[in-house]
Parts: sequence; C-alpha cells; structure tokens
Amino acid sequence: MANFDPNEHPHIRFNPLKDEWVTVSPHRMKRPWQGQVEKPQESEVPRFDPKNPLCPGVTRPNGKVTPEYDSTYVFTNDFPALLEEGPEPAPSDDPLFQAAAGFGTCKVICFHPHSDVTLPIMSKEEVRAVIDKWAEINVDLGKKYTWVQIFENKGSINGCSNPHPHCQVWASSFLPNEPMVKNRTQKQYYTKHGTPMLVDYVKKELQKQERIVLQNDHWVWLVPYWAVWPYETMLLPQRHVLRLEDLTNEERDALADITKQLLTKYDNMFEVSFPYSMGWHGAPTGPQLKDDNQHWQLHAMYYPPLLRSATVKKFMVGYEMLAQPQRDLTAEQAAEKLRNLQDIHYKLR
Repeated sequence: MANFDPNEHPHIRFNPLKDEWVTVSPHRMKRPWQGQVEKPQESEVPRFDPKNPLCPGVTRPNGKVTPEYDSTYVFTNDFPALLEEGPEPAPSDDPLFQAAAGFGTCKVICFHPHSDVTLPIMSKEEVRAVIDKWAEINVDLGKKYTWVQIFENKGSINGCSNPHPHCQVWASSFLPNEPMVKNRTQKQYYTKHGTPMLVDYVKKELQKQERIVLQNDHWVWLVPYWAVWPYETMLLPQRHVLRLEDLTNEERDALADITKQLLTKYDNMFEVSFPYSMGWHGAPTGPQLKDDNQHWQLHAMYYPPLLRSATVKKFMVGYEMLAQPQRDLTAEQAAEKLRNLQDIHYKLR
C-alpha cells in the first residue's frame, strides 16, 4: 500500500476551536465540474448612485438622510434583526420547548463614501480608519452587550444586497452559538495547557510555514489546518490580544497593511471583486468584561465561497448538512495558491 499523502488521499482533520471534524477529499479535484455555475461576479459599480441609501446625501427608505460623510460612517440599521427592548417569552418547564429573551442592536458601518472603492484599493489610512471604527464600536456596544459581532458580507453571491463598501455589527444580550463553542474549547485548552490555544497554534504554524500566506511583525494570515471553505483563511495577531480595542497603534497600522495585501490576493485569484463573509471574534464583553478571559485570542475569519473559478461556487449541501463539513482542495494547496498570487491589485496594474 502506498504511503499516505495528504494532498492525494482522503482523510479527516480535527478543528479544536469548534470541536468538530472536517472531511478532506483532495482526489476529487481531478473530477470534471458539471455542477452549478454562477454568473460572473464583476460588474461596474457607479461611484455615486442617487438610489443607493448608503451613499452620502441619499434619503433612506425610512425617510432619514445619510449625511455627506467623507470617511467611515455608522448608523443604526433601518431593519435590525435585534431590538433593544420588548416583551420576553414566558418560562417553560418543558425541555423540548425552550425560549429566552434576546435583545440587542444592529449597526451599519460604511467604509468609504464612494461605492466603487473596496478595502483592497482603499489607502492604508482609509483602511486604518475602518479598523479604528471597529475597535471604537466594540468598546461602545461592549459596555452593555455580551457579544459584539462585527461582520462583512461581500458580493451578491454571498448574500450582500448593497454593493457599497460596508459591514454590519450585531450586538446581543446573549452569547451566540459559534462564540459559545469557542469560549468552551479555548477555556478547556487553557485550563489543561496554561496557554491560549490560538497563541500556541500561531507559533506552531510559523514554525511549519506550510499554511502561512502572509505575515508581518505583528500579524499572521494563514489557511487553517482545519479549513472548510476552499480559500478560507484566518488572521491572527502574533501576541496575545483579547479584543480589537487592545491593539496598539503599531498593530493597527500593521493590520491595515496586511488587510490590503490579503484582500488584494483574494481579488487577484480570479480577477474579480472576491466575495466572502468575514468576521471578528474576541473575548466576550458586557457582563463578562469583569471575567478572566485569558483563554481568548482575537482573530478574524474569512469564508469565500468560490471554488474553481469566478463562476463555480462551493455549496454546503447533502453530506455537509447531514454528516460533517467536507472540502476537496487541501489547506496546504490553498495556501500555496494564495501565497503565489501577485501583490499588486489587478485593477491597478
């Protein structure tokens, strides 16, 4: 029998952060594609659209006018998923029918006044302004809410209904499922080993240099060993950091640099404005600000759906919905492809 080759033979990998396994099937990359083909992603986005409510000076559906902003701009979502107050469900003794109060607030952060300017082609100073706004809003909403989820859905293929460069922030009175699991796994690891899981993980990845795509003095951008999405990546600081607001001035500058590099490589993959869902995870806030959260490590996740081209998307169906996540391209192969892409954005060449 031939020796095991992770780039050729099917196997499963464990994700200690989410306490789950992923099936890796690299041999399936050789099969011809006969599945869903998406419409090409690239389309001309006007710099200003008088009908786009995120553009400066445009009246939104609720009658409010978006001001003439020239940098980042934050406002409360006109159609929020969470409300700050309201009636609460009655308690139930039945373990099969449980409900609880879930309050919160939802914000929108516009990155730039121009609709055709995305993060990779923004200046470093403009990206730094976005980072500072993330940290500021994490502090502001974190005074009251247990969890502040900063996230960006980019591209219509990924559920984004507005092409203007922006992200969302949903702050909640409860700890959602994903961070709840991460809180448990990181705490268990810290109790057993005495060091944060992701701090140890970054050190080992830096030693191996198998899945690193980019790094600078303060940050590491890599494809996680346990990645599910084809070009999924994780962005982590090299030192122990709990929350965005704990980053130093130098770390924020370095984050702006690597973010521009990161998203430039994504766009250069298929020479389109690369779609993805991304978000930050750090230590819980609100009532848990007083707790010992040394087991946490700040990190950002990027989940792009494109698989083989700008028109072939990865879907989570069948086995993945009923058994466990599965991927074809290995994390090492994805990291190598991203690493070898040009550093100059294709629109600026």
